[in-house]
Amino acid sequence: MKKLLCLAAVAAVTLGQSFTTQAADLSFALGQTGDSTMTYRFGLQSNWDTSWWQTSVGRLTGYWDAGYTYWDGDETSSNHSLSFAPVFVYEFAGESVKPFIEAGIGIAAFASTEVEDNRLGSSFQFEDRIGFGLRFAGGHEIGVRAIHYSNAGLQTPNDGVENYTLHYRMPL
Repeated sequence: MKKLLCLAAVAAVTLGQSFTTQAADLSFALGQTGDSTMTYRFGLQSNWDTSWWQTSVGRLTGYWDAGYTYWDGDETSSNHSLSFAPVFVYEFAGESVKPFIEAGIGIAAFASTEVEDNRLGSSFQFEDRIGFGLRFAGGHEIGVRAIHYSNAGLQTPNDGVENYTLHYRMPL
């Protein structure tokens, strides 16, 4: 388990360094699980230089997201996780404000296999997300997300856990 967490930390640092060579953004999120565990997330994002299906309505684009989340449970159930995901974004047209919706599937490594009463079965988890929000001129963004973590039945038990967050993203 410690080897997996160390490997994930090295990957996050390496990705963070590659993000700094491109335009990178910093995000903060405050959330809560279905079991009332508070979550605090710090992330780095790197926008893709590509967009598809650009019309007068909007465009499809995306970004890479690497994050660290602290799961603030009671003394025996606090946890930490590192995650990495490609995220697709449909950004609606606008001048100073652009509404968007996003969805992505990534991976996560948890320090422990329990979050409150949820038994995850393994430290390795998939991270599924969906969200929406507003992007402002200058690159700032606010939004909400629903994120589900599960090992997709690769290990038992597979209780999974959901996290609902409010996030803020800003350019570096």
